Amino acid sequence: MNIRKEINIGYRIRQVICAILSICIAAILTGAIVERRMEWVEAKMSRTQETLAQEVLRFHVLANSDSNEDQEVKLKVRDKVLAYMEENMTLQLQEEPDAGKTKAWIEAHLEEIERTADQVLEQEGYPYRSEAELEVTYFPDKQYGDIFFPQGEYEALRIRLGDARGHNWWCVLYPSLCFTDTTCTVVSDEGREGLKEVLTAEEYEMVTATSDFKIKWFFFGDID
Repeated sequence: MNIRKEINIGYRIRQVICAILSICIAAILTGAIVERRMEWVEAKMSRTQETLAQEVLRFHVLANSDSNEDQEVKLKVRDKVLAYMEENMTLQLQEEPDAGKTKAWIEAHLEEIERTADQVLEQEGYPYRSEAELEVTYFPDKQYGDIFFPQGEYEALRIRLGDARGHNWWCVLYPSLCFTDTTCTVVSDEGREGLKEVLTAEEYEMVTATSDFKIKWFFFGDID
């Protein structure tokens, strides 16, 4: 009886060990699959960002500091510069504007943009001035209305006020999100159509329904 009991106990121990090993192996395999699919989805998002970066132009205003006064004048500069560009640039680029034409116009009018910003600073009694330039810079993930812009490098019109050490403000000049709504909570039909023309249907789906897209492609996408 003792021998048979010992055999049964040994058998049960082996069963428990096998079950534990099976769970561990399944967990490792599942983790590897999940990691691979997440890397694949993120790679698709990265490629979409690279395409998007070639087709949009962003607008970035950096405040002198985080004081209430510097933050307030930042918004006044934003409004004045946007009004100047809407009055002048949009009139001159009425015929099928695109990111390239928008960049070219801004590059040719950087001095006027700076002068517009400086007028606000001078009128408000601020001792510092502005610096405007077109440059490629890193932006974190950003939601404009229901349009999602993945993190990455984008070309932007950047206006630095004074030391440019305060919280900043940004939107998208092309497609014209800024001119529709300075809080960037509304995307115009024109802006949507502009994105549809330069993105594939899949890429457009990514930037308009990012969470749903990631879930769908995580479970049902084909890894190529």
